[in-house]
Amino acid sequence: MPHRSIRDPDRLHALLDAVLVVGSGLDLEGVLRRIVATACDLTDARYGALGVLDESGTTLERFVHVGIDDESVARIGRPPEGAGLLGRLVVDPKPLRLTDSSAHQDSVGFPPGHPRMQSFLGVPLVVRGGEACGNLYLTEKLDGKPFTDIDEALVQTLASAASIAVEKARLHARVRELTLAADRERIARDLHDTVIQRLFGVGLLLQGVLPMTEVTEVRDRISEAVADIDDAIRQIRTTIFALATPAASATGLRARILEVCAQASRSLGFDPDVRFAGPVDRLVSSEVGSELLATLREALANVVHHARATEVHVTVSVGVEVHLEVHDNGIGPQSEHPHSAGGRGLPNMAQRAQALRGSFTLAAHPHGGTVLSWRVPLASPAEITS
Repeated sequence: MPHRSIRDPDRLHALLDAVLVVGSGLDLEGVLRRIVATACDLTDARYGALGVLDESGTTLERFVHVGIDDESVARIGRPPEGAGLLGRLVVDPKPLRLTDSSAHQDSVGFPPGHPRMQSFLGVPLVVRGGEACGNLYLTEKLDGKPFTDIDEALVQTLASAASIAVEKARLHARVRELTLAADRERIARDLHDTVIQRLFGVGLLLQGVLPMTEVTEVRDRISEAVADIDDAIRQIRTTIFALATPAASATGLRARILEVCAQASRSLGFDPDVRFAGPVDRLVSSEVGSELLATLREALANVVHHARATEVHVTVSVGVEVHLEVHDNGIGPQSEHPHSAGGRGLPNMAQRAQALRGSFTLAAHPHGGTVLSWRVPLASPAEITS
């Protein structure tokens, strides 16, 4: 049967519908699947697929396919990783049309369970700047004939639409990130300019009332309230730092400590309470910071695996030494000699401290649970200011 002309109104309508879907409310996955299905319909291809690389261009971010049933997909296993002909479309972003794909010098064959695919038409997805961000490819025309120049023209149009859909989704993601960053900065500013200042004012008022109070019980209650306010201010300042830390300082020790604790929250089932005291980023060297982070990861892993805790408090304070304390409300140490308990986690933490002329202890907390203390001396004040 001769190929239909590209003037065929049915084909043009199908092509137009697939291009217009880019502006629809469908998510990116739905748009790309629609484009692949349309490409197969317009070219009479048995199989079609579209792969999108992440923005680094090294990892397959999305992969949608048409024509292979779920059972076959399960037999094949992992999706293609951009080698062979698919890699060529990324490195050399030009359409590729083959009668027998296995005969091409860049072909790497198919994994076990993969259906036979001989005829091949591949088109790169090209973003602004001319770089390929993926590819759209079709195989096995139903009539057994090779793909035509008309097929190629149709698929190039669809690949362009897919490229626009990918760029659009990425731009929307960046806008959401910028909006989130702006919201975080606004919240941090409000916390600092309003909440902290009001708490500080209340604390000053209470301290002013204290000398006028002769009843011991009332004086004690006021002192406790002032201490609670100071503690609340410290916690809010930690929150402000977490919200307002700029991207440029994302590698600072404070930010990395918060990141470690955020990652641990997934396994813990709750967020650790994190507090800082002193110039953590300014005084702690990269060597000591790396060992502190490794110790913190080990400590939180121990809580996850052994403590049965519902709360964890992490405190990092800096003065003449850096002091990491991790206190949980779990079942407490299960050995009279916790350093010799099974596993390498505790000995590793102790060795890190000793290598830096510091100390490490793990003990039952007076109010329940376990408290881990890791201390390492820093440079003397004279060395810091010299």
